[in-house]
Amino acid sequence: MNCHNTAIPDVVVIEPQVFGDDRGYFFEAFNQARFSAATGCSKAFIQDNQSRSARGVLRGLHYQIGENAQDKLVRVISGEIFDVAVDIRRNSPTYGQWVGEFLSADNKRQLWVPVGFAHGFIVTSESAEVLYKITGRYDPQAERSIRWDDPQLAIDWPRDGQPLLSSKDAQAPAFADAEVFDA
Repeated sequence: MNCHNTAIPDVVVIEPQVFGDDRGYFFEAFNQARFSAATGCSKAFIQDNQSRSARGVLRGLHYQIGENAQDKLVRVISGEIFDVAVDIRRNSPTYGQWVGEFLSADNKRQLWVPVGFAHGFIVTSESAEVLYKITGRYDPQAERSIRWDDPQLAIDWPRDGQPLLSSKDAQAPAFADAEVFDA
């Protein structure tokens, strides 16, 4: 497994070693010891989530606060997405900055998005299936979001036209009005 930090060091791209031949391929999608060494996270993942979305669907920017704040390990098993993490830790030197990575079934990359970051993605292929390993339980009372096109964040989403949004995401508050982490 190859791991490298993004422009925001706490967000890590994980690339598995893929063994392939004429029959297909094999790779280790997750190894707790290697993952902990690369990210410093020793928390247990308590849930796996999966979503399927069509081209142009944008999900996010989402996060949870409080005791159910969630670390996320994101990967794509079909299609391609542009995955984004926004630093919402008020006292961080990278507060308000974002990083984006293309994750796909072909490149098999994963993105580690720790607590203190808002997360979102846009589907850049015909459709995409995304898997998330998370460390906190879903708590609708703790759920928060930030507007995907907030001018202060200025995320450069790869898109043609307006993305397809849920009504909740379309009504998300601006970054300046969002409840953030004081870490």
